[in-house]
Amino acid sequence: MGAIKLELRSSQNVNGIAADPQPDWSFDNLLLELESIDNKLNVTSNFPSAFTKKQPREIRAPKNKYGSARGFAMHVPDYESDYSDGDSNEEADNSSMVSGRRFVCDELDISDDSESETSLGVQCHLMDKVGLAEGALHELTHELQLSVTEEVRSKILSLETELVNENDRFASLTTKVDKHRELQQERERKIDLQYRRTIAEALDNHLTAVQRDHEHISQLEERKIRDDAAREDAKRKEKALQEEKIRQERIKAEEEARLKAEKADRAKAAAVEAEKKAAAAEEAASRLANEAAHNAVAVPKEPLGPSSSAVDVNKELQSPARNLIRASENALELEKRRRQIYEELSAKNNALQDYHRHGLNIGRQIKTISATVENIRTKAEELVSLINGPGCPQPVSIQLFAEKIISNCCTNEKTSNALFATSRVIVLVTSQIPLAMDILIAKLNRVCIYTVPKHISYSAEAFKTKDAYFKAIGYEENDGKIESTDEYVEKLSCYMKLYGAIVQAEVGGFQNMHGLAEGWAWLARFLNNLPANLFTAVALNSFLEMAGFALYRRYKNQFEKLMNIIARDFFVALKEGGSDSRNAKMSMVKTSIRNYIESRKFQKEPEGLRLRDYLESSGCY
Repeated sequence: MGAIKLELRSSQNVNGIAADPQPDWSFDNLLLELESIDNKLNVTSNFPSAFTKKQPREIRAPKNKYGSARGFAMHVPDYESDYSDGDSNEEADNSSMVSGRRFVCDELDISDDSESETSLGVQCHLMDKVGLAEGALHELTHELQLSVTEEVRSKILSLETELVNENDRFASLTTKVDKHRELQQERERKIDLQYRRTIAEALDNHLTAVQRDHEHISQLEERKIRDDAAREDAKRKEKALQEEKIRQERIKAEEEARLKAEKADRAKAAAVEAEKKAAAAEEAASRLANEAAHNAVAVPKEPLGPSSSAVDVNKELQSPARNLIRASENALELEKRRRQIYEELSAKNNALQDYHRHGLNIGRQIKTISATVENIRTKAEELVSLINGPGCPQPVSIQLFAEKIISNCCTNEKTSNALFATSRVIVLVTSQIPLAMDILIAKLNRVCIYTVPKHISYSAEAFKTKDAYFKAIGYEENDGKIESTDEYVEKLSCYMKLYGAIVQAEVGGFQNMHGLAEGWAWLARFLNNLPANLFTAVALNSFLEMAGFALYRRYKNQFEKLMNIIARDFFVALKEGGSDSRNAKMSMVKTSIRNYIESRKFQKEPEGLRLRDYLESSGCY
């Protein structure tokens, strides 16, 4: 639906003054404005009441063709019609005009002399013809109305301006208040944050001080506990030493009493035996005298000579060594088999001196073994390549390998990690060349009889000199002089440590040809057949130091039972005697074995067993 436009039938402009000062007013607004102007005129009028009209003037409006007065007309323009033809448009506008409400302006003169008559074609009389005074009054009234209207409009405009300014001031003040409130809140937030931070710092300082005090108190308590434990340990050790000393004295007294009793028994038995022999000899002498007297004439006297029984006794005394060897039959058989293999190999290798340079290469590789994974793998591969290489026959290379391992074992003082590393290289090489393990163990049996295990007891009848006995058990002779017992014991310890390291060596994915089963058999044969003395004690201590941990992991309770047997039987059977240096070594070995069993060192991994991932300067030997 289109917009509705209200238009006055009279002229829109009279003498340059618009008939409607606000053209966009509605009809109701126009009525309200006219009523308010009328009220103001009535209130503020300074004229006497004689000039006030009693009857409203009749405003004659032009009449239509039907003779009735025409008022305002509402025009509804049709925006869809065609405006090309002017006459047809005017007729369409006249036909679409709708009559509106009529109203009468009693005191408003909206006359136009020439324009209204020309536009309407009919004279419109809004006022009756009056005189000059009344006209002047009407003009004054009209001017007053215009001035009042202008004043009202200016006041309304000023009020509107003041209202806008007031609104602006209110908005500005509101903004200032909001900013002030935000600033105040920000200050309060900062103050609260600072207060919380201060409280947090104070609380943290307090907690730190409390924790420091607790730690100090804990340290004091721990130190007190350690001191108490150390005192208790010292007391316990002192008590244990006293008990051990008393026990040793008691054992020594019992041993002395036993020895005295045995000596007395032997003396008594010797006296009885001597009496029996004397009686038998007297009886034999009388019998022989009677027989000689009886046969003196018939039988000529023959020269005296040794009897057959005496010859048999001399033969037995001349070869008593077989009764002096203390070892199990299985161990002796294994030693014999390995010795035969070694001797056969040595018989084939008559020209070892021709391969001196090859032996030096093998020895160089063995000397540069270190306790690192990469070094052990590399050295094993190089040794296998040298043994199987075309530059030297394999039997010669195997014998050189065994001799270099043995000679390098006691060249210098070797640490445990070096021996463990060497044993791993031996396992890697012998897993690919099994004959090398038999030759190496046979060589060990030759240089150290306790690796069999085997012991030879001394007998003046079996050995012409002490040096012969020492050579039989492994003493070496240098420049016609036998090495000292201290040197022999050190060398014995080195050989037994090497044997123990070989027994316990385990390399993933490779078989140890002389592993823990052989070590367990060696320990059982040792305890069942060998006597307790300085040499066997050193051999046992060195072997347990290297292989005890691995044997315990494998055999658990059975190994602990063997340790109890050692503490109960072997350790008690160890007796001191001889020179001071020998007694000192015996005491040292006994202390080491006792500490090993009592502190249960076999449950702890020995130092140097684990390989390192990198090479240190001290790791190469």
